[in-house]
Amino acid sequence: MTVSSLAFFTRLLDDAPASERYRLAADQIRHAERFGIGRAWVAQHHFRAAEGGLPAPLVFLAHVAAATSEIRLGTGVITLPLEDPVRVAEDAVVADLLSGGRIDLGLGSGGTPSSFAPFGQDAAAKAAVYDAKLALLLDALAGREIGAGNRLYPDPSAVTPPTATPLSSRVWQATFSAAGGARAGVHGHGLLLSRTQPRAADAVGATLADLQHPIIDRYLDALPTGAAPRITASRTAFVADDRADAVRFAAVGLRRAAEGFRRAGQHIPGDTLDELIAATDTHLGTPEEVAASLATDTTLSRATEVAFQVHSVDAPHDFVLRSIELFATEVAPALGWRAREGTLEPLGRLGKETP
Repeated sequence: MTVSSLAFFTRLLDDAPASERYRLAADQIRHAERFGIGRAWVAQHHFRAAEGGLPAPLVFLAHVAAATSEIRLGTGVITLPLEDPVRVAEDAVVADLLSGGRIDLGLGSGGTPSSFAPFGQDAAAKAAVYDAKLALLLDALAGREIGAGNRLYPDPSAVTPPTATPLSSRVWQATFSAAGGARAGVHGHGLLLSRTQPRAADAVGATLADLQHPIIDRYLDALPTGAAPRITASRTAFVADDRADAVRFAAVGLRRAAEGFRRAGQHIPGDTLDELIAATDTHLGTPEEVAASLATDTTLSRATEVAFQVHSVDAPHDFVLRSIELFATEVAPALGWRAREGTLEPLGRLGKETP
């Protein structure tokens, strides 16, 4: 397969109050559009600002849709066990109509276990709940009857523009497991692969590719005949004019992320910056260094889209904008990936003198 599109992914983690996080994330997505990035993914998180800044992704994407014109806008992901699937379908259809058919609906079963209780859910039962809610959501998006003679309104087949595909054909599923890959494949959905994954205690040396190739295998095996694979591989890639800047921000962000992973029970080996870069599957440095690092990731040769994010380096906003530019104009071409034609001149080199 060939990477045919590039995406920007954000968890809205800028060090700012919520309203400012939303402004900055919208600015980053607009900037990505201007540099030819084809899609933006936004994550959903509840309650904990340090994990992610956005509990209502479709509300935010409807806002961003009004400020953009071409970039596709995806949820990466909505934690479906915590949602009413009919309401998700309704909100997604309205956002899709407002955006001119640019919404992609990414779904997952995961989330922080302690976030389930306020929604009246048990994290231990999330797999079964996910399957039941997914079935109802798909019925709603297909325009089928969903109870007492009711069908979704607005009509999910009434796409705008008329050339757009139905929203039901723009569903994606995220997973850490081969079984989850098969589940996405059976439905003909897109597959969302994470920027990093937990390693078992007896496999701390496993590469991200070691974990994700089996997921892709099961996904492809399960796809219906004739269905085109859609595989998005998300990766942490922070690109800077000067490696010293990338290292400076990573020294803070990756240590903070590693502490969070460890509190959640994950085994993160080592404590030097180089060890944390490896343990968190982070690609950082100058464009040449990031391109060389990504070239070693064999998963990407099987992806149809690469989604890059700065988390958990979490640099200041101006450096995020510059990273978007450098990824689109230097890293991607070096790897044979092409963005759409951009419309802005680069900001120019950023360095330590930048406030």
